[in-house]
Amino acid sequence: MRDDGFDRGAAGGNPRQLPAIAENRALPARMDGGSYGPSGYPGVDPAHEVEITALIHYLIGVAWKWRMLITGTTGISFVIALVYCFLATPLYSANVRIQIDREPGKIFDGGSTAPAEQGGTEFQKTQYELLKSRAMSERVVSALALEQDSGFTHLSPGLIGGLFDLFSDKTQEEDSVIVQERARAIAVGRIQMNVSISPVAASRLVDIQFVDTSPLRAASIANAYADAYVASNLDKRFEASSYAKVFLEDQIKQLKLRLEESEKALIAFAESENMVETSDKVSIAESNLAAANAALGQLISNRIRDEETWKQVANTNAINLPQLLTNNVIDGLRTQRNELKRDYEEKLETFKPGYPAMVEISKKIAEIDRQLATEVNTIRNSLKAAYESSANQEAQMRGRIEELRAEVIDLQKKNVRYSILQREVTSNRNLYNDLLQRYKEVDVASGVGTNNVFIVDRALPPGGPSHPRTLMVLAGALALGLLGGFGAANLIEMFDDRIRSPEDAERATGLPVLGIVPHTEFPNGVVAELSHPRSPVAEAYRSLATSLQFSTETGLPRTLVLTSAGASEGKSTTAIALARHFAITGKKVLLIDADLRKPSLHSKLGYDNTVGLSNCLTGMATLRDVVQRTDLANLSFIASGPLPPNAADILGGTRVFTLISVVLETYDLVIFDSPPMLSIADAQLLGAAAAATIFVTGSGDGRRAVARNALRRLQLARAQTIGVVLTKFDFRSAHYGYGYGYGYGYGEGHGQDEGNAAPSEGMRSLLPKFKRRDSRSNESELV
Repeated sequence: MRDDGFDRGAAGGNPRQLPAIAENRALPARMDGGSYGPSGYPGVDPAHEVEITALIHYLIGVAWKWRMLITGTTGISFVIALVYCFLATPLYSANVRIQIDREPGKIFDGGSTAPAEQGGTEFQKTQYELLKSRAMSERVVSALALEQDSGFTHLSPGLIGGLFDLFSDKTQEEDSVIVQERARAIAVGRIQMNVSISPVAASRLVDIQFVDTSPLRAASIANAYADAYVASNLDKRFEASSYAKVFLEDQIKQLKLRLEESEKALIAFAESENMVETSDKVSIAESNLAAANAALGQLISNRIRDEETWKQVANTNAINLPQLLTNNVIDGLRTQRNELKRDYEEKLETFKPGYPAMVEISKKIAEIDRQLATEVNTIRNSLKAAYESSANQEAQMRGRIEELRAEVIDLQKKNVRYSILQREVTSNRNLYNDLLQRYKEVDVASGVGTNNVFIVDRALPPGGPSHPRTLMVLAGALALGLLGGFGAANLIEMFDDRIRSPEDAERATGLPVLGIVPHTEFPNGVVAELSHPRSPVAEAYRSLATSLQFSTETGLPRTLVLTSAGASEGKSTTAIALARHFAITGKKVLLIDADLRKPSLHSKLGYDNTVGLSNCLTGMATLRDVVQRTDLANLSFIASGPLPPNAADILGGTRVFTLISVVLETYDLVIFDSPPMLSIADAQLLGAAAAATIFVTGSGDGRRAVARNALRRLQLARAQTIGVVLTKFDFRSAHYGYGYGYGYGYGEGHGQDEGNAAPSEGMRSLLPKFKRRDSRSNESELV
């Protein structure tokens, strides 16, 4: 029997125990080199890099799929824009250009009396807001008497206003003053609404544009607007000059009194403090303080140096310090001691320490040590005296500095008071002189009419309407319609969770797509459709069969389970098609309807369902009793049999493994049509027993979340899912339909399909060899 990696020898074990996965049953390696996630299948990565070509194909596919929506949105937008262009009132735009300088041309320095603007941007914004002001519009209305122009002040009541006018009482006459004020307010409001101010970039030029239904009136109002701004600017300057003269006269009188009072206060303070103003910037007290601080710094350095030297010689091992080694007396004594020590060491090899000569040498060494200690103490005392002297000098200098600092602080307080009084005198004198000069300049400037606004180009009556721009409106409507339709299509696609394309299937499951089956109706049944070798369905299933032969390292798996997430997704049809294809190519195939809840293979194939898999697994029938012959010599069929009440218990026993082992001795391929995943465990149990599992999903039927959940359950059952089959796919609605349509429809009606037809004589001669090779490979697997 074939060893599938399952533990079948546990006689006393749990019959419901799931088989352990063998080494050759590991999850297939991903084609992109990545690893599987916690669920065993990689999930959708929204941040995955998409190639430009794939993105373009996706966009084209969305546009083609939702072409009616995009076309309808674009058409509606175009019609609305076209109706608007025909019904809109034509408007004419007149433009006048002016130049605004920051300051007028000066007759003399300081001749301008208006406050100077500090920033160019602030000045320009101020002028633009003045141009848009209501006062400017009122000047224009008054200059052209627009309140008396009924064509300009008449407002259309509109549909609702017209209905109110039908029921209103018009017999009462309104006061002429009220009518005139209302007409003036309408004229001012219309000018404010229709005028636009547009500064020319990187220049001092400003365009004033007015829009009106009459081209002549638009030009006249635009020119009047520019004239009103020039006149307003001149009036503002004359008013500023008159106000400035009155203001300056009053300020000059007040400053003159303040200047006299501040001068008197300065003289009185200098006399009371005996202060004399000199040209020197630094006083004697400040100079003395600076010199004392410098001397203190030097004294501190000397004290630190003497203190450090004293601390070093205060150590008991001070004999080795550089300050002592450089002393000639100590150096001589050290030399004598070293010579006596060397002589003592040499004689110690001959004489004992008590020998008279040795005792004499020891006494000399002791005397020299005493002299060295005396000399060191003398030097230490001198260094200590130097340190104490430096510390005393530092303390005296610190006291002197405190005295000088008090003198400087007292002098600075007096100088501060004196400087305040002197600064007040200087400030009052400068203000007084400036105001006198300013008063004289204003007196002269008040009679000179200077301006900083000039009209560059006056407005001319426009030759054509500026609104509506038919071509631009229609083009914008087309673009808006296309964008709106395409955006709506993308939103629909974004929120659509259904699996529609092979890319959706791969992204949702993380598994390769083994085959794509087009959407086809079967009016004469599945078998009749598959009998046509050139039909798109037959071509698709032949492509799927070819993919299965390369799906694993050992080629075509000998036991296959076909399942799906939901019902009616095409798994039963796929099982029939694969079984018939491999039977035609020479393999002995056994097709088993393992759907013990809602079987359908017997009805699609037209066979009896009296006995079947349920009878065999429960021991009520033998394998020979349930196997049925089909119209193909190499294809056998086992129906589901009577529906048991406990399908999961039957499929979860060890009889399924035994059945597989037995039938593999006779058949080359066993295909199970399992029930859909849903919320039952039948497909998980079958997937754990079979060598490979194929996940079938219908285009437009399967949903991503449901498919992921089903695959996760298969992975938990240790089922080896090798790929996905997408059924019911509409190639005409896909952006890549040309390629697949060409492959499935090419050569239709031009001869028989060699791949689907019966084997030729040459093929028949080769088939036994392939069978013998398969049997040898099976025997090697059993070993």
